[in-house]
Amino acid sequence: MALEHKLDNLPNKPGVYLMKNEAGEIIYVGKAVSLKNRVRSYFQKSRSHPLKVKVMVEQIEDLEYIITDSEVEALILENNLIKKYGPRYNVRLKDDKTYPYIKVTVNEDFPRVYMVRRRLNDQARYFGPYTDVGAVRNTLSFLRSAFPIRTCRKTVQEGAKGRPCLNYHIGRCLGPCAGLVSKEKYAEMIAEVLLFLEGRIDRLIPDLRKKMEQASENLEYEKAARIRNQIEDLLALAEKQKIVASHRGDQDFVGYARVGELASVQVFLVRSGKLIGREHFLLECSAQEEAPEILRSFLQQFYAEASYVPREIFVPLLLKEPQILEEWLGSLRQGRVYLRRPQRGTKKQLLDLVMKNAEVFLEEVRTREEHKKRHVQRASEQLREIVGLKEKPQRIEAFDVSNIQGSDVVASLVVWEKGLLKSDDYRRFRIKNVQGMPNDYEAMREVVGRRFRRGLKEREEQEEKGKFATFPDLVLIDGGKGHLGAALEIRDELGLQIPFLSLAERKEEIYLQERSDPVSLPYDSPGLLLLRQIRDEAHRFALAYHRNLRGRRIRHSILDEIPGIGPKRKKALIRHFGTVAKIRGASPAELQEVKGIHRGLAEEIYQYMRKS
Repeated sequence: MALEHKLDNLPNKPGVYLMKNEAGEIIYVGKAVSLKNRVRSYFQKSRSHPLKVKVMVEQIEDLEYIITDSEVEALILENNLIKKYGPRYNVRLKDDKTYPYIKVTVNEDFPRVYMVRRRLNDQARYFGPYTDVGAVRNTLSFLRSAFPIRTCRKTVQEGAKGRPCLNYHIGRCLGPCAGLVSKEKYAEMIAEVLLFLEGRIDRLIPDLRKKMEQASENLEYEKAARIRNQIEDLLALAEKQKIVASHRGDQDFVGYARVGELASVQVFLVRSGKLIGREHFLLECSAQEEAPEILRSFLQQFYAEASYVPREIFVPLLLKEPQILEEWLGSLRQGRVYLRRPQRGTKKQLLDLVMKNAEVFLEEVRTREEHKKRHVQRASEQLREIVGLKEKPQRIEAFDVSNIQGSDVVASLVVWEKGLLKSDDYRRFRIKNVQGMPNDYEAMREVVGRRFRRGLKEREEQEEKGKFATFPDLVLIDGGKGHLGAALEIRDELGLQIPFLSLAERKEEIYLQERSDPVSLPYDSPGLLLLRQIRDEAHRFALAYHRNLRGRRIRHSILDEIPGIGPKRKKALIRHFGTVAKIRGASPAELQEVKGIHRGLAEEIYQYMRKS
């Protein structure tokens, strides 16, 4: 009745609607010019709905809606809500949070260039998103070899009087931290870097040639040779860029392929008439999803995060409500954007090539995933036979202990489930009962005990969202016979029936709970490869936590003990004076020169340093 009441009272205004199932989960997010007409249409039996809509409507138990001022606002809100909730029946980019960008900190006096995973609203320039992390790293490596960009994290201002690092002495930095280059000269180099990242190498080379000739005339032969090498590297790169248009416009060509619930989208990037690169993306969608909806959803999600929107975007089919998309894209570009569907000529040929690439990439992904599934099945079956399980293990948990001579002892728990490492279920433990001396066996007893005692408690209390209530089919211990024995003591003490095994790293031998001799599998056998993968992940996770704790302890200083000194003021003091020793020798008046240090706090720091 509540749903019927909401349907009867929907407003005739633009907005976004959220469909919910019986459990209250959001299963679909949509936008509408008229919420009243669009939402009610789902429940009209006289309409011929696609199978996807019919299946979805059967699950709808409730809905919410948000009114917006315009269709474009509804489109923006729809995209944000899809990213937030990941509804089952929406088209979604797979792993969209992992795509990297190249960031140029033009908001700094002496900008840096590096890779980031998030695009912030901080006035820096971003390029991407890219799907190939290796290509991003190669690009950064090329930039740093061709342009002497600073790589340090210092806040450098013009006229700084620091000491230049090794990069300056080997010609990989201009030394702004030591005042060896002006802000204007450095900015000229950054402008060249930006042209390179925009794919406009042909505009960059003439200016470099002029600089090379000028340096040669001024008898600066080393500088001229360095610029010559830059030009040669850029020309070699430019040869790989294919000319695809006689004009010098910026365009994106978008093609797709779809099999079942997986779709692939390719984007060819054309800048100044040259094909400068391509990106490929995977999307999750309903098997009954229509192609125009797949492309529309992709364009929304991709360009919402893209660092640049070209004037023309070519697509292989007509989209629903293209004018709303064009208006939204134009607001991102701050200029007109056209969605076009070429019918003939070179643009049609290039779009056909994009479609073919999307098909090839999707087939490669499907082949790889099928191979991975077969490998997991073989590995699970081999482990079932070795351990003597009735069924193949679906969930494996692995424990590892990390320490250096008994200091900062930590342990990790990683989870493998149905072929994937499940990072949301990872846990890390700071060992309490073993400090000051190495005792891996006792540490293993503690971590296994803490994990399963917590799990038993959650099961007893029937906690719906308990982190430890789900028990594994198999437990993997990193170590040899002694480590396994320590873990089994706790297991038997708790009365658990879960099978345990351990994997010794030196010879990759498997120790089982009821065998005195280890089992040796061929090095490339599926079962051993799977155990090694899980064990290595547990080792990595434990080591990362151990390094974090050790680094935190090393970074601790006397400044952390002074009341009123937090991370920001501590950083400001270190930046101003350079070392704690210089802070110790500073007078209250000198301490007050630091931003954020008032008279009373300066006196307190001075007195605390003298007492200590």
